[in-house]
Amino acid sequence: MTVEQMDVVAAVIVKDDKILITQRKEGSFMGGRWEFPGGKLDKGENPKDGLKREILEELGIKIKVNGLFHVNNYTYKIADNKREIKLITYLCEILEGELRCIGCSDFRWISSKELRNFDFVEADLGVVGKLINQVLLYEK
Repeated sequence: MTVEQMDVVAAVIVKDDKILITQRKEGSFMGGRWEFPGGKLDKGENPKDGLKREILEELGIKIKVNGLFHVNNYTYKIADNKREIKLITYLCEILEGELRCIGCSDFRWISSKELRNFDFVEADLGVVGKLINQVLLYEK
């Protein structure tokens, strides 16, 4: 059994009370499922710099990386192998550019209440839960 370890960064981008989510390209690992935009860090890359790079490559926009939102670990079992993911998620905002599907098949702006309606990759479920719980706290 081989174990692949990787650090992955993701962005929670909120605009007009909507959250940006992206759909993975068909044919890729977990193709067709939804996630928060981002990607793998290069070896030795600063997480904030890597997130800016990934968002520019995937969506064609420049972002400002604000505070750390959530960190979690998730292990995917793929046949006889394991992929251990450390997911580092930041709150971000768009600085400039027009959203385009470069590294994804689709994107949507959704409300936090709609998060439950999408089939997210497992590593992102901790972020989904935290966003839903924060909204519930504000509604009380």
